[in-house]
Amino acid sequence: MSAVETRKRQELTSRRDSPLLTPTDLKPAATRDISGAMNAILADVFALYLKTKNFHWHMSGPHFRDYHLLLDEQAEQLFAMTDPIAERVRKLGGLTIKSIGQISSLQRVADNDADYVEPLDMLAELREDNKNLAASLREAHNVCEEHRDVATASLIEVWIDETERRTWFLFEASRPSETSGH
Repeated sequence: MSAVETRKRQELTSRRDSPLLTPTDLKPAATRDISGAMNAILADVFALYLKTKNFHWHMSGPHFRDYHLLLDEQAEQLFAMTDPIAERVRKLGGLTIKSIGQISSLQRVADNDADYVEPLDMLAELREDNKNLAASLREAHNVCEEHRDVATASLIEVWIDETERRTWFLFEASRPSETSGH
């Protein structure tokens, strides 16, 4: 390898390993902590998105149409969260998820690879996953407050509301029908 090639390789390696110089008034610790929290959220959102689509694709039973459409709507909402989360991490000067493998290593949402899941069990599992996501979002919000990152915190507030709405809909859709007429 020539001296020129060696120098170019060293420059590329140096550039790859150097921190981002994204302009921000937040301290490096804030970038590290918030990026870490948001990348875990991003991994959970991707995992929950895929699980929701899985259940959407494999829904069956007498309430098929209602549940199928509900899960499709919820999956779209989850997917819509992914880009703003990743872009927020980048705005702070952080790096974000690069692969399915990285998602797998960070996600806290359990996969469900079963060949068949009862419809009400699907709704119950997604309800718990969304409830846990809301709790994780609250934890990430606390990290943002600690570092005075109001922009990320305000986004998280909207996502908490959306997540609570999904949880509520999944709860109501899976309640037993009332026979007393109330």
